Amino acid sequence: MAEQFTSREPRAPRWREDFPIEWERDNYITRRELAKFLALGSALLAGASAVIAAVGNWMRRVGRPMPRARIGRASPILAGGSLLFRYPTEEDPCILVRTQDGTLKAYSQVCTHLSCAVVHRPESQTLFCPCHHGYFSVTEGRPTAGPPTRRLPQIRLEQRGDEIFAVGKDV
Repeated sequence: MAEQFTSREPRAPRWREDFPIEWERDNYITRRELAKFLALGSALLAGASAVIAAVGNWMRRVGRPMPRARIGRASPILAGGSLLFRYPTEEDPCILVRTQDGTLKAYSQVCTHLSCAVVHRPESQTLFCPCHHGYFSVTEGRPTAGPPTRRLPQIRLEQRGDEIFAVGKDV
């Protein structure tokens, strides 16, 4: 009968055969290096987002000139009165208001909270959003009550004689 020789050397575990990693040549990443990589990556993404937002804002303001559009005559609009119009396109509702002191102000009629239409309330000198009870100042377009936090975009006006023209939009 032939003798069988068995090796006395310990056999490597099965997982080492499946994953043969040479530990001496393996480069670990430290926690500090990982944190530095994540911080720099986050800063890079934040910076890129800021640049994209700035370029988009610049292009929106400078990229296309706003058209000049006739709104109507100023004389029929009494103090505390208002007039609805569309500017710069037919899909953009706006409101022209004559304040109690006679100044003409125009704003986008779209509420900055959830895009409902604002209406003029002459008795309180406000623009009111009926959807969530938001109020805006007629003189500045700034929110005075309710959920809106951003002011209404103002429409730049030009008056020639009795004619009123919309000439631009301040976002």
